[in-house]
Amino acid sequence: MASVPARMFASLLVLVGLGGCSHASFYRYTTQEAAGASGSLLRYQDMADPPNDASAYRILYRSVGLQNEPIAVSGMAFVPRTPIPAGGRPVVAWAHPTSGIVPKCAPSLSELAFVEIAGLRELLRRGFVVVATDYPGLGTAGPHPYLIGDSEGRAVLDSVRAARALPDAHTSNRFAVWGHSQGGQAALFTASLAASYAPELQLVGVATAAPATDLESLLRDDFSSAAGRNITAMTLWSWTRVYGIPLDHLDAVDAQPAMNALANECLESPLDFLERRVSQRGLEKQFLMVRDVTQVEPWREILLRNIASPPPAQLPLFIAQDDADTVVRLDVTAKFANQACAHGNAVRYLTVPGAGHGFVASDAATAVASWIEDRFAGRAPPNDCAAIALRTTEISQVGAAK
Repeated sequence: MASVPARMFASLLVLVGLGGCSHASFYRYTTQEAAGASGSLLRYQDMADPPNDASAYRILYRSVGLQNEPIAVSGMAFVPRTPIPAGGRPVVAWAHPTSGIVPKCAPSLSELAFVEIAGLRELLRRGFVVVATDYPGLGTAGPHPYLIGDSEGRAVLDSVRAARALPDAHTSNRFAVWGHSQGGQAALFTASLAASYAPELQLVGVATAAPATDLESLLRDDFSSAAGRNITAMTLWSWTRVYGIPLDHLDAVDAQPAMNALANECLESPLDFLERRVSQRGLEKQFLMVRDVTQVEPWREILLRNIASPPPAQLPLFIAQDDADTVVRLDVTAKFANQACAHGNAVRYLTVPGAGHGFVASDAATAVASWIEDRFAGRAPPNDCAAIALRTTEISQVGAAK
C-alpha cells in the first residue's frame, strides 16, 4: 500500500460504464424481512453491461449474523448464456479481498464491480454461474466483521444458495469457492463450514490467492509497513464495534483521527489507494501504545479464533502466491500449504512472479478457471506437495541464515 503499481492506472481505461451506482434503497431491509431461510433471496435487480453477454444481478439475500441473528447480505450474481448442461450449471463463489469496512465499500457498489472479480470472463465462458458476496456490513448497514471467518464463510455459502434461486440460473448443487487475500480466508472458512452449515451443497474445490491464513503475522510482523498498519487499524476499528471492546490504553490519541479516516475509505480504485497514502501518515509516528497487539486480550483470543485451517482432507486446494508479496508473505503461505499437505489435501501451488499482492488473483485467474473446470469434471487433482515440502525447507533455511 506504500506505492500504487503503474498498471492500476491503466485499469482506469476500461472502467467506463461498469457496475456501480448508489441504489441505496436496495440495500435497506427490516428485521422482519431478514427472518427466513438462510440463502433465500430478498430481492434482485439487473446490472447493466455485464461481460460475456451474461445476465448480471445485484442481489440481497438472507443469512445469519455472529449472534445467530437473521441478517441480509448483498452481492452480485452472473448467469452465462451457455447451454444448460445435464444436471444444471455449476456455481463458482468469489470471495473478494479487502475493499473497505464501511457500507459504501461494497464491491457491488463499485464502478470496478465486474473487473474486480478475478477471472469472471473465463468462468462465464466455461458455463459457470458466478456469485460474489459483499460480506455482511458492506452495502448493508455495518459494522462489517472484518477478517471474521465465520461471518465470511456463512455469507459465501448463503450467496451460493441465493444464486441458485435466480430464475434463469438452472444450477446444480455443486460449487467451488475462489478467494483472494481476505477472500482467501473466507474461502477456507467456507470449506470448514460447508458440511454443517449447508449440507445440501457439494463443494468440489477451494482456490485461493495470497490467502490471509495467519492473522498473527498480518497484525504483528507486517506492522512496520504502511500496509500492515492499514490492516491493523481497520481490524481494530471493526472489532471494537463488532464486539463492543473499547480501544482504551491501546491506540494513541493522536492516531485516532487517522484510524477513523482509514476506516471510512475504500480500497477499490487507484484513487482510493492514493487517498489512503495521505490518511495513514497519522499512524507513522505513533499508533499503538502496546508493542505487540497480538498478545493483548481480548484481541488475541479473537485473532486465534479466526486463523484459517486447511480444508477437509478430501477437498483439493489451489494456492497462488507471488514470492515477493510483502502483505501476505511467502513464508506464511508456504507454511500453510505444507500444513494442508500434511492434512491430506491435494495442493496445487502456483508461483505468480511480479504480481504483487494486489494482482496475484487476476494474474492466476486463467489457471484457476481451468483448475476449477477440472474439479467439476471429476478429474484427478494435481498435487505439488513434494515440491511444497522442499520449498518450505528452503525458505526456513534462508530465514535461519538471516
